[in-house]
Amino acid sequence: MKAVLPKHAPHVGASWRAILVGLLLIPPNTYWIMDSAGQGYPTTVSLYFNVIFCIFVIAVLNYLLTQISSRFAVKQGELLTIYIMLAIASSVAGHDMLRVLIPMIPHAFWYASPENDWADLFHRFVPSWITVSDRRFLTDYYRGESDFYQWEVIQGWSKPILAWGSFLCLMLFLMVCINSLVRKQWTENEKLSYPIIQLPLELTIGGGTSGILRNRIMWVGFIVAAAIDILNGLNFLFPSVPSLGGKLYDLLPFFSRPPLNAIGWTPIAIFPFAVGLAFFIPLDLSFSCWFFYLFWKFERVIASALGMKSIPSFPFVDEQSFGAYIGLFVIAIVGSRQHLGEVITKILNKNSEIDDSSEPLSYRAMIIMMVGCIICIASFCKALGMSLWVILLFFIIYYAISTAVTRMRAELGSPVHDLHFIGPDEMMPKMFGTRLLGAQNLTMLAYLFFCNRAYRGHPMPHQLEGFKLAERTNINNRRLLVAMLIAIIVGTFSSFWSYYHISYVEGARDWFAWRPFNRLQSWLISPRSPNYPAVIAMLIGLLVTFFLMIMRMSIFWWPFHPAGFAISSSWSMNVFWFSILVSFIIKWIILKHGGMGTHRKVIPFFLGLILGEFIIGSVWSLIGVTTNLPMYRFLF
Repeated sequence: MKAVLPKHAPHVGASWRAILVGLLLIPPNTYWIMDSAGQGYPTTVSLYFNVIFCIFVIAVLNYLLTQISSRFAVKQGELLTIYIMLAIASSVAGHDMLRVLIPMIPHAFWYASPENDWADLFHRFVPSWITVSDRRFLTDYYRGESDFYQWEVIQGWSKPILAWGSFLCLMLFLMVCINSLVRKQWTENEKLSYPIIQLPLELTIGGGTSGILRNRIMWVGFIVAAAIDILNGLNFLFPSVPSLGGKLYDLLPFFSRPPLNAIGWTPIAIFPFAVGLAFFIPLDLSFSCWFFYLFWKFERVIASALGMKSIPSFPFVDEQSFGAYIGLFVIAIVGSRQHLGEVITKILNKNSEIDDSSEPLSYRAMIIMMVGCIICIASFCKALGMSLWVILLFFIIYYAISTAVTRMRAELGSPVHDLHFIGPDEMMPKMFGTRLLGAQNLTMLAYLFFCNRAYRGHPMPHQLEGFKLAERTNINNRRLLVAMLIAIIVGTFSSFWSYYHISYVEGARDWFAWRPFNRLQSWLISPRSPNYPAVIAMLIGLLVTFFLMIMRMSIFWWPFHPAGFAISSSWSMNVFWFSILVSFIIKWIILKHGGMGTHRKVIPFFLGLILGEFIIGSVWSLIGVTTNLPMYRFLF
């Protein structure tokens, strides 16, 4: 049935022309991401440089086109539709989604050996329709110098591609439904700031003809960042050329004796784009990011001084962070309880006062879609042999963390949010022990590692940010929903195409596929009892998050933000903590001595820092992808 737009429907910025352009740009972008190993990793921070590069190029071309004729010029809503489609598709293809899953599909069978005994340990638990096990068929795939475009090859991969591709599309559509549920509350009622969207929003004003591209202060920041990246890129190719940073300098050698050496790897570096991104997050969050990062280091030193290094994983930093993310989810739901109650009333009573005519889906349709997605996801996992209680608990935790990340991005604009290696696939065996879960469930948890390795390039925040961009620029949400669904489907299957095309030419890359199967092997050979210290650490993280939020609501000058506690232990914070510290100091000085007026005036400069490094960094990355040679990468 054709959707009926509200009487005063906003301008449909998601035009079919924009959707077509986005559709055509998705395959080359997924190829760029899949082939960018060693050339920079676009999806490891909240704002993707490959997407900004594409929008920048279109905006410049649009500006040149308007000098000739404005008849065919692209409007802001159309540019933002393309941006949203590319961001979602890039998340799917990214460093923490399909770049993890696709290498895993045949890995357990190709690398099975008498030494690791994978064949006897768990091969019987893997359904044939989610993997490829024929070693003769896989020879060309792993060795390369072959051709993917053969019927028998495509046919051999078709079952796992369709199975995993459909499963992933269902997972992402369920995220769209959840975002539809909270969009009105977070975007219109609470009016969250959505800091991450500032650059694409400003870049696309007037289709790029009247936004920050015409701002001289922005170009100063652009030139500063671009000059640094050009110089660093030349230094990478010709070491005799001096560099300006762009490298990680480890502080650990200065703390070589115990207990100080317990701080571990502690790199220090300044990246212009990270300074620019951190400028748009609240001061209390930027302070909390670097403060709690150093706090975790201090915690490790104290543990070493007390002789507690003998306790495996102590002080359980990852588990505390896991509990903190669950705490952020609970806080977000409690804060939205009134709106959620009104939604339930609307579903049960058509005459409810709450208006859902401008939503991507009516609330009743959204609930039906959610239930349908949940049933299909559960059925897929049940067909894999998983127990129903494991399925339900796994996805409750997964979507709780996903919602927490989305809320944190909408409210605070955190530049990173990793939660490396501590998703539900890791925590559930610690909570219940491996014996209770059983070999079948553990094997499937290994395959579900693909969406839990890290949460850096998570697609759910980009969906909600897309709805916020629609609200800011009068894009019709229901037409935008169509664009999102196209991006999800095309992004998913073009990612499979990109990876297999590259693999049959160059040989398959294992990337992160070893970790989940080595972990599974360890679980099956040496069963684990419940890890009670890890569970206690998780509860401590949960309680600390609640405490920080209560103090933040009770004391106006309280400087510690619970989100900073959650994200500061991540791997990416190692790389960017010092850039966030520098940005915090700059912003604090500006606000203290110049006030909000000066702060608003310098915003274009910091947007220029982001844009300059993203554009030049993208150029270096594209040169590397094109020549198949390593190039300077600003993003680790």
